[in-house]
Amino acid sequence: MKQVLPIPPEVMQQVAEYFSLLSEPMRLRLLHLLRDEEKCVQELVEATQTSQANVSKHLKVMWQAGILSRRSEGTCAYYRVEDEMIFELCNRVCDRLATRLEQQAHNFRLLNGKR
Repeated sequence: MKQVLPIPPEVMQQVAEYFSLLSEPMRLRLLHLLRDEEKCVQELVEATQTSQANVSKHLKVMWQAGILSRRSEGTCAYYRVEDEMIFELCNRVCDRLATRLEQQAHNFRLLNGKR
């Protein structure tokens, strides 16, 4: 049997913090909007129909975590996804949720006497 090595609490904390980044729906919306190209903060504010302060707060958290990169041009700040692996993680979670929902729908149909 393979021995499992203990994981230092600091490492567990970092992993938990990384996953917590994705626990906020606004951050997921922003990542989706930034999936294909960089955008300035104002474009993101308009697309999400929320305040600049709210958008900037979430962008800052993801930028500090290294998920996004930032550049300034004049008075505009542009963000883009720096860590493309974040989309692999999101896709895996979405695929898993879709599978679970399909199984639940199948079970409900069976309960209803339908196949």
